[in-house]
Amino acid sequence: MKSITEYLTFNTKTRVAFVNLTLQVRQVVKKSGIKEGLCLVNAMHISASVFINDNELGLHKDYARWLEKLAPHEPIDQYEHNNTGEDNADAHLKRQIMGREVVVAITDGELDFGPWEQIFYGEFDGMRPKRVLVKVIGE
Repeated sequence: MKSITEYLTFNTKTRVAFVNLTLQVRQVVKKSGIKEGLCLVNAMHISASVFINDNELGLHKDYARWLEKLAPHEPIDQYEHNNTGEDNADAHLKRQIMGREVVVAITDGELDFGPWEQIFYGEFDGMRPKRVLVKVIGE
């Protein structure tokens, strides 16, 4: 069995952003030479997410609006966590909703997606460096 690990780094210009990772993950899979296996893509920060869905701008705006209704950023003092001097309690909650990681099958050396599926990084406390782990395991 072989494996490869790579880290993608992001520093979004906005507090909340969605970044399509599909091309970068495909490149890691190709570089690995693995034909059959699994690819883990993991947000390495507790205020960010990795998820699979459609690459459609309206859907991304809907996610941002829906998440803000579920866990609004303001008022800051509504969250106990923010009593620590942080102001990102909402980002932790949004990450919990959207998920930590995805695992995608690799078949014949390619990500084995369903129709329209792509991998996204969800940032909920941006404007600073963050990392995403990509680990490919297989033969």
